[in-house]
Amino acid sequence: MQRKGHFITRWDRATSEQNPNLAIKGVNIGGWLVTEPWITPSLYEVGNPAVVDEYTLCQTLGRDEAGRRLRAHWDSFYTEEDFHVIKSYGLNHVRIPIGFWAFDISEGEPYVQGQLEYLIRAVGWCRDAGLKVLIDLHGAPGSQNGFDNSGRRGDIGWDENDDNVERTKAVLVTLTKEFSKPEYAQVVAGIQPLNEPAGFKGAHMLDTVKEFYKDAYEIVRHSGSHSGDGGPTRLLFNIHDAFQPISTWSNTFPPPRYNGASLDTHVYTVFTVEGNKMNDEQRMQDYCKRIPGLKASQSKIWTWIGEFTPAPTDCAHLLNGIGRGSRYDGTYEGSTKVGDCHSKTGLASSFSEEYKETLGKMFEIQTQVYEHGSGWFMWTFKAERADDWSYDAGVKGGWIPRNLDHKIYGVHC
Repeated sequence: MQRKGHFITRWDRATSEQNPNLAIKGVNIGGWLVTEPWITPSLYEVGNPAVVDEYTLCQTLGRDEAGRRLRAHWDSFYTEEDFHVIKSYGLNHVRIPIGFWAFDISEGEPYVQGQLEYLIRAVGWCRDAGLKVLIDLHGAPGSQNGFDNSGRRGDIGWDENDDNVERTKAVLVTLTKEFSKPEYAQVVAGIQPLNEPAGFKGAHMLDTVKEFYKDAYEIVRHSGSHSGDGGPTRLLFNIHDAFQPISTWSNTFPPPRYNGASLDTHVYTVFTVEGNKMNDEQRMQDYCKRIPGLKASQSKIWTWIGEFTPAPTDCAHLLNGIGRGSRYDGTYEGSTKVGDCHSKTGLASSFSEEYKETLGKMFEIQTQVYEHGSGWFMWTFKAERADDWSYDAGVKGGWIPRNLDHKIYGVHC
């Protein structure tokens, strides 16, 4: 079944009538309600090498001190002004990650709560700024991928305990009941039930993810505050590809049985040794090769890129995790040195004009490619010490245009 227009048009009919081909142009609010060491390294500078993620941060500091630090972070890292700036850059969506622990902490889990208050506040700011919001459940009990951005680095245990899956569903019920209320109708577009589940772990994990997605669809589409008659909520449902080819999911939610489903894929070339070796031309060719698959997927299910970066290396400080180094400079286990990370990350004031041009080309080519689908969300809007990953720094530094119709570098596939 051919999907007409772009996904934004299906969750905002007024926009659809006025701009039938308007794509998602968005940015992630990374490192805020789910903290990440590389985005805010200052938060993790506690003098203890055991602290590698939000779990161990809270465990080491204790709830009182961790709560004090986290609340100060939530109060300051993003403010209302940021969302007005995002809108002024010509963007129309934000994707806001939140962890399960904002809603549910079991005995022995050291996490601190309070994030939901800030999520609700941010949604209000987005309403005032004229932005749409995709809420992203970024971390699940047991960790769905073992990444530090799931809340707990290391083992992937989400699929090994039925209780983990049931707790995740319960969080989705809470999110759906809250954000299906009428006051959010013009701002909260949809819910992503699980970020980056590790389908690469094996068949059991992938089977668990597929079954969970079917249950999560029913929750997000049919368990809202105003769907007691069994009718659908207005919230749309978005799945991550679980690191599988996007064609895997083309027929998972076929209409008319399913409506309001969409697919998210994340495109990063910097998390492999070979990806760090690419020159600019090779990297752009790699992005362009994705167009046929993206078009094919888009014809079956609305498909967008929920995360990508202009950065051509993994040099950003702590990007791969505390204590793990970078592939580009050979300090990451099992890697061989490609070059020096000096001037490849950090503050934009240290970037050469040549490097800024590389960042600009990578942004420009990717956004063109991804608009063959339903659009894109760049990761992320800001970072303390990694301007190569920052949308805000890119605009201020001149490699991302304020007017997205302006193609600075003239690159194309």
